[in-house]
Amino acid sequence: EITKLKDGLYVIPGYDGAATGGNVAVRVTSDGTIIGDSKLQVLYGDIVSKVKSVSPQPIKYLLNTHQHYDHTGSNAQFLATTEILMHRNARANMVKGNLPGPGRITFTDQQSVFLGGVEVQMRYMGRGHTDGDSVIYFQDLRTIHTGDLVLWGKRSQGTTLTPLMDYAAGNGSGKEWVATLDNILKLDFDTAIPGHGPLLTKAEVRAFRDKMQTLNQRMAELIKRGGTRQDITGRLKLDDLGWPFPDGGLNGLFDELSK
Repeated sequence: EITKLKDGLYVIPGYDGAATGGNVAVRVTSDGTIIGDSKLQVLYGDIVSKVKSVSPQPIKYLLNTHQHYDHTGSNAQFLATTEILMHRNARANMVKGNLPGPGRITFTDQQSVFLGGVEVQMRYMGRGHTDGDSVIYFQDLRTIHTGDLVLWGKRSQGTTLTPLMDYAAGNGSGKEWVATLDNILKLDFDTAIPGHGPLLTKAEVRAFRDKMQTLNQRMAELIKRGGTRQDITGRLKLDDLGWPFPDGGLNGLFDELSK
């Protein structure tokens, strides 16, 4: 169900990429609604109906945190009535991957949408999950939407969410992710909407950042000791991080830190 976070700000939950898509932020104003991310194509009608349950105003802007389909799946349907904004790298990645509904407006470092006396910012804080991750900043409400730069908890089928560096597309970076999170933590916020999972405090975002740093440090030590890709499963300590990476899931980070 759509849930109220603060006055004028709601979230439609998203727990995974396969079934529920990502979290959708809903900022209600007197002149229209601004949403963050669009889940999956089949959930377009669900998003529209849930937004209508909290505001009669039309959805005027859709801000995408990055290009992946579980966050942009309904973009094509929204384009008929809604302006879509995203980082220029995210748009380029959508075009390269032939994903439907790339935004018509892009930015490089920062841009704002002003609607009904409300400002909503989009910030590029650096690489991590992809090279086009945007943080949506509701500054007046001290709340951010991080996209998949932060995720937390379990998928709808019960498995645990783990960070994904999109090496397969050639644009993610586990090495740079920590610095990107450091930039996010410089923002003035007390509540974070992650890409997937429950609402988080700033302390929990910091805890996620610290685990990413630990992961990088341990992988660097493994490489320094002469470890190979084949040693990751047996020699890299992960149990205390609570991230059950699949076999081969950290090969890209190994390769990046080996350079």
